[in-house]
Amino acid sequence: MKRLADLYRRLDQTTRTNEKRDALRDYFADAPPEDAAWTLYFLAGRRIKRAISYKLMQQEAARRSNLPDWIIPPCRQMVGDLGETLALLLPPNPDADPPPLHQLVEHYLLPLPQADEKTKRSLLNQAWDQLDPWQRFVFHKLISGSLRIGVGQRLLVRGLASAFDQQPEVVAHRLTGRWEPTPTAYRMIIEGDPALDAMRPYPFCLATQHDSSPDALGSPRDFAAEWKWDGIRAQLIHRKPGVGLWSRGDETIDKAFPELIELGRQLPPGTVLDGEILAWDHDHDRPHAFNTLQRRLNRTDVRPTLFGPEIPVRFVAYDLLEDRGDDLRDQPFTRRRARLEHHVSQTDDPLLVLSESIAFDTWAQLAALREEARDRRVEGLMLKRHDSSYASGRKTGIWWKWKIAPHTVDAVLVAAQHGHGERAGLFSDFTLALWDDDQLVTVAKAYSGLTNKELETITRWVRANTTARHGPVHTVKAEHVFEIAFEGIQASKRHRSGIALRFPRILRWRTDKKHEEADQLHTLQQLLRTLSD
Repeated sequence: MKRLADLYRRLDQTTRTNEKRDALRDYFADAPPEDAAWTLYFLAGRRIKRAISYKLMQQEAARRSNLPDWIIPPCRQMVGDLGETLALLLPPNPDADPPPLHQLVEHYLLPLPQADEKTKRSLLNQAWDQLDPWQRFVFHKLISGSLRIGVGQRLLVRGLASAFDQQPEVVAHRLTGRWEPTPTAYRMIIEGDPALDAMRPYPFCLATQHDSSPDALGSPRDFAAEWKWDGIRAQLIHRKPGVGLWSRGDETIDKAFPELIELGRQLPPGTVLDGEILAWDHDHDRPHAFNTLQRRLNRTDVRPTLFGPEIPVRFVAYDLLEDRGDDLRDQPFTRRRARLEHHVSQTDDPLLVLSESIAFDTWAQLAALREEARDRRVEGLMLKRHDSSYASGRKTGIWWKWKIAPHTVDAVLVAAQHGHGERAGLFSDFTLALWDDDQLVTVAKAYSGLTNKELETITRWVRANTTARHGPVHTVKAEHVFEIAFEGIQASKRHRSGIALRFPRILRWRTDKKHEEADQLHTLQQLLRTLSD
């Protein structure tokens, strides 16, 4: 545990990429495999299911520190992080003797989900007994699943690769897919294992958001254009060991889409397709909304007879990463596309279709076509340089996503609570509502969109206009209107409004509007009906 805490400190104390890489290199070169495996697991963004409540942690910290329970929430608001707050409040232990990371995880974290409350309190205190304040802070990060220290996947790969003199591209490939935090799996990531490597997906190539005129990108002759589909990004793999379907989140989704596994068996061995899984509306020859597709992932019964007529799917292929065992990622997009077109033409199955290549001569023509996106139930356009390789992760300048403008409504602020981290002292988490006749009905929570200056202003107002408090939530009088944007909408039985918005965020503070002028709930209800037709 001491090694991980020291690594966290080194990473936290610098913003320089090379210094972070060196810190990672030094750690992995020195740490025993049983500890390094868990560190790699956590830094890769994976987490252990949190099985102890924040309330219980606060109660135990208050009891151990001889402090009243009520003092911790305001301390947290000032510090900005509960884990750091508790580490600062707990009495220091001059005799701290931290166990190795793997023992801390296996003896204290992993048993928590099955433990009763008394045992959870005991395990928490036993762990605290062995750690100094900084190590407790990092331990709290592990409990909460929030070990974020400015290390992205690319930097993590560079640090790990440099520790063992490996090629970063090779290490990135081995890190994709599912693996367990064991010494054996860790050694396989470092040294490689032909059997496991054979079914791993490639790291996905990600596009950069483009919000302005495409003129800034240069000549349109340098780009290919496709629709930006709103489905599940996936790689369909057929290699010698078998067929696999992997999501962008490195999860196998074979069981949710058995018909696509059958499709994969028709592909030549040594084939990897990158594409989008879409729920398909055959009556209108267009995709269903994303929430329809999501129902496939949420079902436990995956019999094709259940799903076939109800939620049919297609795999829309837009790249060929491997052809008969040849890695094509370094080849230009135009060459990969030509080989992909040949593959699709040779596969006689309606489940596999080619992502349409959009013909255009000018950016103005493409902008006009982009206006059709909503009617086609797509998110906008993808722009790919003809000469682009298939990069690992996001590489600026090769692929761009040019999305259509989001849906918007004007909503009334009805509640607020403090943010986290740098915004801990400000109200930055907002609950917003629309009018249903003469009643305000909550429709969304939004956490981003205002400047720090605007947050300071609204924070002063919330403090002066709170009408009730429910834990950290401050109910406020109806007065301020915010324009909120969202990407999609679906019916929801879990929400009083009957509606759930996808990716809501604040666009602007409508200081020009009175709260009585905010939108009505039937505006969203009509939008839902329109998009469902």
